[in-house]
Amino acid sequence: MADSKQKVHADLRKSQADFESLDAQRERAAAARRKSFMRAQEAGLTLREIGEIVGLHHTRVGQIIRGE
Repeated sequence: MADSKQKVHADLRKSQADFESLDAQRERAAAARRKSFMRAQEAGLTLREIGEIVGLHHTRVGQIIRGE
């Protein structure tokens, strides 16, 4: 019985660690995407052009650039 609880505890800790790792990866990817959108805008692309390239509506591109 104690061995079973230890396995459950280990599984819980692993699933939480995996979740936190993925969350951190998502945050880094979101920041990289925002910077990329900002560089594209600084290079002269419009929000519409960026949106067409990445498959997002131009209003969403603007929101991402503003950090929303």
